Amino acid sequence: MSSLLVDNIGELVTNDPPGGEDGPLGIWRDAALLVEDGQVAWVGPAREAPAADRRVDAEGAAVLPGFVDSHAHLVFAGDRAAEFAARMAGQPYTGGGIRTTVGATRAASDDELRATVRRLRGEAMRQGTTTMEIKSGYGLTVADEARSLAIAAEVSEETTFLGAHVVPAEYADRPDDYVSLVCGPMLAAAAPHARWIDVFCERGAFDADHARAILACGQAVGLGARVHANQLGPGPGVQLGVELGAASVDHCTHLTDADVDALASAGETWVSGFVPTTVATLLPGAEFSTRSPYPDARRLLDAGVTVALATDCNPGSSYTSSMPFCVALAVREMGMTPAEAVWAATAGGARALRRDDVGVLRRGARADLMILDAPSHLHLAYRPGVPLIRQVLHNGVPR
Repeated sequence: MSSLLVDNIGELVTNDPPGGEDGPLGIWRDAALLVEDGQVAWVGPAREAPAADRRVDAEGAAVLPGFVDSHAHLVFAGDRAAEFAARMAGQPYTGGGIRTTVGATRAASDDELRATVRRLRGEAMRQGTTTMEIKSGYGLTVADEARSLAIAAEVSEETTFLGAHVVPAEYADRPDDYVSLVCGPMLAAAAPHARWIDVFCERGAFDADHARAILACGQAVGLGARVHANQLGPGPGVQLGVELGAASVDHCTHLTDADVDALASAGETWVSGFVPTTVATLLPGAEFSTRSPYPDARRLLDAGVTVALATDCNPGSSYTSSMPFCVALAVREMGMTPAEAVWAATAGGARALRRDDVGVLRRGARADLMILDAPSHLHLAYRPGVPLIRQVLHNGVPR
């Protein structure tokens, strides 16, 4: 059995409160962590560290669980830099540019799509993201959705079928027919490569009835539900997600009191505590890139809602793979404390994926962690834009 000791840790964020201090981050000072066969085997004071085959010296720096990015769209071709420039000149974001990426993606080869996915996944890993959900949604044909998910599954176990991203141009006058395609042949082809099903429940995309039908079909074949909800304005998406027991509702930019109450009141016993069934996943990179109002994270947290942070990495509305950037935005623009933002980007993302083996550093968890080039987690928000991730371990293996 191979073992690795990460030693001389100045601040160890475990997200395991019973094991440490400082609230939900479960911080250990002057700590060490033992990895055996890809899992965390021991956490404790450095002075009590057991022997190991190999040693990594953290040199007094902070060590955190790897980021869990629970919302990303990496399978695409082309870019939409011109669209971004137009928004910066005052053009509003409507979501209509999705169809531009659909055309480019359909025309791309498997190897071209694979190269983009691997480039962006590697980029995210270097910035501390050890778990990353990847959606389809830029193919919107049976063959293109299936191949998108097969490519995504090469680099992630968290893959999401998003055939219900928008209604493609060829079905513009026949949305009911497109929903039938999504629920029938497209779902059948996509499901073997997916863990989740998602729908963009928004004006200009799918209404509540269509969204409910699509999600129910996915759940019937064993896929978990996720919902793009309330990004462009108030709508039924959040409450639909809660109604169907979705793991997360994502964006949550425009919420009514009833939406917040629904998220706060829906609960179940999950893993080791009482947490909401449906996590509110906030995507501040999208607001940054579209000049839209930021979600009010403080309102959600004060109501007792579990919040996750994710990048929404995509070529149109949030072309960033940087979870540290999203942490900084959440602190500066959304009313979160640095500790809340770090928890949301790690343990919160894990809960949005219904995982208890990532986003936390406790015995039995996957040994996914990052060593910062900084003494504290506070520096992720305190020093925005600075490359603070010194080293990443994924499944206990240095990357």
